[in-house]
Amino acid sequence: MSDKHYLEWPFFEARHATLEKELDAWAAQHVAHAHGDDVDAACRQLVRQLGEGGWLRHAVGNTIDTRAICLIRETLARHNGLADFAFAMQGLGSGAISLFGSAENRDAYLPRVARGDAIAAFALSEPQAGSDVAAMQCAAVRDGDDYVLNGEKTWISNGGIADFYVVFARTGEQPGARGISAFIVDAGTPGFGIAERINVIAPHPLARLTFNNCRIPASKRLGEAGQGFKVAMATLDVFRTSVAAAALGFARRALDEAMQRATQRQMFGQVLADFQLTQAKLAEMATGIDTSALLTYRAAWQRDQGRKVTKEAAMAKMHATETAQQVIDAALQMFGGLGVVSGQPVESLYREIRALRIYEGATEVQQLIIARELLKEA
Repeated sequence: MSDKHYLEWPFFEARHATLEKELDAWAAQHVAHAHGDDVDAACRQLVRQLGEGGWLRHAVGNTIDTRAICLIRETLARHNGLADFAFAMQGLGSGAISLFGSAENRDAYLPRVARGDAIAAFALSEPQAGSDVAAMQCAAVRDGDDYVLNGEKTWISNGGIADFYVVFARTGEQPGARGISAFIVDAGTPGFGIAERINVIAPHPLARLTFNNCRIPASKRLGEAGQGFKVAMATLDVFRTSVAAAALGFARRALDEAMQRATQRQMFGQVLADFQLTQAKLAEMATGIDTSALLTYRAAWQRDQGRKVTKEAAMAKMHATETAQQVIDAALQMFGGLGVVSGQPVESLYREIRALRIYEGATEVQQLIIARELLKEA
């Protein structure tokens, strides 16, 4: 994309523009291509490449530059959806360790994650507990110096290839969300298993996990007992705005593809871009993208100032993901029959964007969060 005027917005510092330029060049060389059918192998390779390139260090540690995280996700998403996934999951999967882990746990896991030597996963959702975390059934019972985990998790990204999982389980200190704790579970732990690999429309590693008398040292609990909901929400808070940034990257790529198509496609003695209907659609797409970018980087900037961003992050995530879906759909329409051919960029984008309107809080949940915050302010 030639015009990157948004990097001059007051939300950014000079280092952010430098970061984006360097990553854009790196991504064009290393990840701007379709992966093969072996998605597990592709994801492992991308994690290694991102680690070797030094990009994963931005997603790991106590101090997170939210604007940098967002620019990285936007740039990677524009080049390769699986690369964005690989980067994001290293951050989300290890975020609870960065924020709440003991010095011993941070030293044992975070450097490996940053180097791309260990793949991380975040295991919160269950078959009957997705948006409603308080309905969690997976349980952990204290037994001496250990906890014994029983239950299952599902829709777990990196499930089946992760080296460790941050797992949330009910420990019963209080009812509802106040009786949950977080634990690090290594992939080879006895009693832990992959019950099912899940195939989705935009392929990436995803699985259902089971725990059958899975014994975990209490030293691998993150935070205090019963603080798991706090751990989960704090981790998600760091990365929710970056979901909006990934959607923004997908939308920008779709607009680039649409512009190229519209200015080259011959139709009825002129090009597609000569039609006023096409011009109106391009105008809507560009305006929606800039609006999403303003919301996204406002939230990222605000978080980097140490301010609360619950409402702003929800607005960014809701608007950017919903708008990206519309932009990509409009781009695909301009391609006509070619747009639904497997492997075409707009066809891949169409599949990539759909999950972003669901994970890390579905659009409907973001609407509830925004309304709740507005009512608090009132």
